[in-house]
Amino acid sequence: MKFVDRVDELEALRERLDSETFELIVIYGKRRVGKTRLVLEAVKGKEHVYYLAVEGDNLRHFKRVASRLVPEIFYAQEDWEAYFNFLKGKIAVIDEFPSLIKEDPKIVSLFQRIVDLILSHTNTKLILLGSSISMMSDRVLSYRSPLYGRRTASLKLKPLNFFHLREFFPHLQWDELVEVYGFADGIPYYLEKIEPPFWKWLENELKKPDTFLKDELDFLMRYEFSDATTYKRILEAVALGKNTPKEIREFIRAKHSDITQYLKNLMETEFIVKKVPVTENERSKKGRYFIGDNFVAFWFRYMYPNLSSIEEGILDVEEIKKDYANYLGTVFEEIARQFLIELNKRGMLPLKFSKIGGWWHKGEEIDLVALNERERKALVVEVKWRELRKNETRRILEGLRDKAELIGLENYEVHCGIIAKKVSDKDGLVWDLRDFSLVA
Repeated sequence: MKFVDRVDELEALRERLDSETFELIVIYGKRRVGKTRLVLEAVKGKEHVYYLAVEGDNLRHFKRVASRLVPEIFYAQEDWEAYFNFLKGKIAVIDEFPSLIKEDPKIVSLFQRIVDLILSHTNTKLILLGSSISMMSDRVLSYRSPLYGRRTASLKLKPLNFFHLREFFPHLQWDELVEVYGFADGIPYYLEKIEPPFWKWLENELKKPDTFLKDELDFLMRYEFSDATTYKRILEAVALGKNTPKEIREFIRAKHSDITQYLKNLMETEFIVKKVPVTENERSKKGRYFIGDNFVAFWFRYMYPNLSSIEEGILDVEEIKKDYANYLGTVFEEIARQFLIELNKRGMLPLKFSKIGGWWHKGEEIDLVALNERERKALVVEVKWRELRKNETRRILEGLRDKAELIGLENYEVHCGIIAKKVSDKDGLVWDLRDFSLVA
């Protein structure tokens, strides 16, 4: 199993582990994103206790695991304070800390006491991991938490960048990597499952009676929601392009219901994200909702409507394949955004932008707008997941110049560009998949 990227995170963790003082490190992020793997890589070669919390009886289970490193713990009374008296000066990793909280809501206060009275003046390293973003944010990291002010470092782990997929699949072409990214996003757990070629792997996976694709969303959602029924309906709506509260309410047939809290909870847990036009502030009423990662979007678009067929092992992968180019249009916009960010870092654009995103107003949209507000420069970009015919680029660029006038960039130096799957005429700021090697 290959460890990919996370260079900065790994270096920061190792510095903390090598310090001479007490460290309380909190690492959180959605399930499957690679938190455990990162920490295990960081503690490799160092004496440590790694404990994966379960639904119950954690005191007894932790004693058994910890006594492998410190045998005296085996004879200690079943008490967290007693255990950590023996673990002073050691590295202790508790994975899925929210499971401890569910078992005993007072555990956070107890760990505060352990930190204050037992560990704070030692060089112990205590690392708490959690996949329930809402619980880690509210019960561990918020100012209301008893542990507030005790942590010495916190890290929210995100999916990998698209361009890191090359490290997983060095022999795949860029178009194949885009197809993989549309399924797995940059989430290591899913990337590691894929055995190229992608479509052959997916065909075989769908035929398995125990395929993880059937129950994966239920598995992910039960960590955050006790009843996921309404949340699922909202996610299905968003995955199918219903991006405003009004459209979502109508899709789930809750026209007169307030879904604000549901949307807020889905955003807190990163199942969805809210985006506003790049020229607007965060409170803009023009905000739209989008699925938070490609795997969830893929699942609701292709798995959810076909669960019965998957159960019977009869879902034809060609049914997905024939629609996949349409689905990848939105996916490729995000890839194009990452591409421009990488070009920006390398100074390979006619401006150094500090903001980038989409723009829309009424019926008009621009896929990507990059802004340097201080120097009053802008780059507007059309993104196309298809091959552009000869002379088509000129027409698109002319249309972009007209659209740019709608944004209100009259006093800006405006540049227009295109990012497409393949382009015949590459005159000016026009890129296709062949140019991805510039930043890979």
